[in-house]
Amino acid sequence: MSQDSNLSNVDLAPVPTGQQNWKAISFFALWVGMAINIPTYMIAASLVDGGMSWQQAMWTVLLGNVIVLVPMALSGHAGTKYGIPFPVFARASFGINGAHIPAFLRAIVACGWFGIQTWIGGAAFYTILLIAAPGVADTPALMPDWVGIHWAQFLCFMLFWAMNIWLIWKGIDSIRVLEHLAAPFLILCGLGLLFWAYSQADGFGPMLQSESKFTNWGDFSELFFPSLTAMVGFWATLTLNISDFTRYAKSQRDQVVGQLSGLPTTMTLFAFIGVAVTSATIVIFGEAIWDPVVLVRRFDSPLLVSLCMIAVVIATISTNAAANVVGPANAFANMWPSKINFKRGGYITGVIGIVMMPWKLLADPSGYIFTWLIGYSALLGPVIGIILVDYFLVRGTELDLDDLYRNNGRYSGFNRKAIIALLIGVVPNLPGFLAQIGMIEGSGFFVHLYHYAWFIGLAFAGISYFLLMGGKQQAPTPEAA
Repeated sequence: MSQDSNLSNVDLAPVPTGQQNWKAISFFALWVGMAINIPTYMIAASLVDGGMSWQQAMWTVLLGNVIVLVPMALSGHAGTKYGIPFPVFARASFGINGAHIPAFLRAIVACGWFGIQTWIGGAAFYTILLIAAPGVADTPALMPDWVGIHWAQFLCFMLFWAMNIWLIWKGIDSIRVLEHLAAPFLILCGLGLLFWAYSQADGFGPMLQSESKFTNWGDFSELFFPSLTAMVGFWATLTLNISDFTRYAKSQRDQVVGQLSGLPTTMTLFAFIGVAVTSATIVIFGEAIWDPVVLVRRFDSPLLVSLCMIAVVIATISTNAAANVVGPANAFANMWPSKINFKRGGYITGVIGIVMMPWKLLADPSGYIFTWLIGYSALLGPVIGIILVDYFLVRGTELDLDDLYRNNGRYSGFNRKAIIALLIGVVPNLPGFLAQIGMIEGSGFFVHLYHYAWFIGLAFAGISYFLLMGGKQQAPTPEAA
């Protein structure tokens, strides 16, 4: 197979069949490691806090993750069949040069997530530090004041950041090993926290006993649909670059079964743990504590607090390494393959994650769901719609592998039709996003559409792309290559 040197390196080239050795258990462990994290715990509890019953919150979480599993498995098909990462897969629909657009969008979102998870891991270190030296809470603020944190918090943040950078330096296989080791430990830690809450509160408390605050479908839907979109948006990034992992799959069955058994089950279980434990805190402490890092600080035993924070560190780094490093690292490598490899792309991700000041993204739970999660899903929904329509409906899953790595092949330059379809998918959600961040006022039809941002973007962009491309095209042949 011939490749242009400016389009490939060792990290972007197809994975040889002999190295496609990830079985279903690898993907199950991958999703356990990614799904058990603090945002998963917090998001379901916030739904109950918003007025849902715990049953409604669980069904919302489960439905959202079953929905997102469909494009996840479909997107992963190309990775397994051709052994290619996401930026190369995107070349088929957007063109060799145009693929930088979806790769960059995915990378920037992942950098934000990398920062959020790194901040959470740093907060765990800060909690342990507070036990040993309570005076660190009085360290001076980091200059300038608008940064919003003090030196001790920032240094703990940077310590956890350095751990992630070390894992990047070790390479992609170290991430798979980490997920296998972390998965059973994290499940046990989650069940242990659930048992503690149940025993301390003599049951899970009033939140699991209270009814939904909504008396009719209209009021309930005002929270349900944005929340469902947020659930889908939670993993919208991975629907794009799941081929970064499925390229190592032994078979299509392994990637599908592994993801089916790992994603919706783990997300729903850990979301229930979040709701149940938050419910129990009302009985134990007299208030709902939905942040587990804050909750653990209430424990009387310094040893128990430290052990819990170690679990938080492991949960967070296992999520960060897989979900928020691999995708952007490959995306940045795709921009300049001869100079940027996986490791250097990961280092760039780490630096941008600091600059984005993730502690500000997490400061407001409402902003976290309605601005951050739904906002970026409005961008990524159209991208996955175009890529899946192109791969399954336009090209019938048949790609010219050689031409994906050639400047003068069938995928050269920009596919303007994909870019037009992307804009068509984004525009309907733009008024709602501008209203959400306070740039415009309004509550009209287009603002309301924002609650369905991922679905609207996917549908508009996918249909537009199919029509612009003129339907199904002839499969590539060796003579045409």
